[in-house]
Amino acid sequence: MIWASAVSDNPSLEDALAACIQEALPIMERRRPDLAMVFVSPHHAANYHLVPEIIQSSFRPKVIFGCSAGGVIGGGREIEMRPGVSLTIARMPDVMITPFRVDDSQLPNPDAAPREWESLVQTSRAWGPEFMVLADPFTIRTEEFLTGLDYAFPQSTKIGGIASGADRPGDNALFLGDAVYSQGAIGLAFAGNIQVDSIVAQGCRPIGSPMRITQCRGNLLVETDGRPVNESLREIYAGLNDGDRDLFRHSLFLGVVMDELQSDYKLGDFVIRNVLGSDPDKRGLVIGEMLRENQTVQFHLLDARTASDDLEAMLARYAAEHNPAEAQGAILFSCLGRGVHLFGGPDHDTQMFRDRFGALPLGGFFGNGEIGPVSGATFIHGHTSSFGIFRPKWVE
Repeated sequence: MIWASAVSDNPSLEDALAACIQEALPIMERRRPDLAMVFVSPHHAANYHLVPEIIQSSFRPKVIFGCSAGGVIGGGREIEMRPGVSLTIARMPDVMITPFRVDDSQLPNPDAAPREWESLVQTSRAWGPEFMVLADPFTIRTEEFLTGLDYAFPQSTKIGGIASGADRPGDNALFLGDAVYSQGAIGLAFAGNIQVDSIVAQGCRPIGSPMRITQCRGNLLVETDGRPVNESLREIYAGLNDGDRDLFRHSLFLGVVMDELQSDYKLGDFVIRNVLGSDPDKRGLVIGEMLRENQTVQFHLLDARTASDDLEAMLARYAAEHNPAEAQGAILFSCLGRGVHLFGGPDHDTQMFRDRFGALPLGGFFGNGEIGPVSGATFIHGHTSSFGIFRPKWVE
């Protein structure tokens, strides 16, 4: 398995792709890549249609896959708020790559049998596949799609991101093969001698204590541990220092435990969801997640230091549980709210990754949501860095 990644901020799409190709292609040792992943900033929107043509005419990869991106990642750099193109190419012997595209109207009924989901993505559970998914935020029920994949392929890793760079339907781009789509979702199923490991760094730290939801309605959180949630919040706020009280006012989130069989909660056990505000009657909090009674929740705060510490801890955990030397390449799906907006400078997450993995090729983009697993289920996250690390399943 051979990977290479490059990035360019040349304002010309043709010149940017040419620079990336010139840097990455020689690493393939003159052999045709199996996969080319390309992410393109909206500064090149008028020429999105040229992307597959330029790549195919240059080196004919077997599969082209990618999307529009508010920022791009590649070659050890993160490019935001200016023109950017990222190209990551890979040769994967003994790996079958199955591309697929899904429209919202094609999603099976939630009660459909697994075989309908297998047919949708042209992949059999028996192959032991791993998945990468890119979706348009305006035109497909991505969470429902991911739930279906979890149901049909419970042992498979699913990673990916939500296309960005547009603020209305029809303006994002999804690149698959020779085509450019503006709606739905696209994906790749990997099978054979490949393992995809995930690292999901949600960047938040808990405040207060875990609590049990005792009353809620839909996404309205009303009571925790038998008390009005606003009363619990006032108590938590009173115990914070001045710095955390400031974060509390604009960077408050709710962590929801996914594995209710646990009795002790640690880093990575919560899915972090936005606190959207109070309901009009001031009786509860509106949360960016459908809730149910008896779930365990805990409030969290987000800041640059916490996000940095969280990522470092998740990378360290991966290095302790795996041999980083086995990794051949990686993809990073990061939130548009991270990068320079959170850390005040470029390349923060990329540099932390390189500090742990060295010069391992890393491509990716900044999106409208990040796809990755927590406690065995796949979610769309926000404010997160979701990594997919590719390594061989066996060594011949």
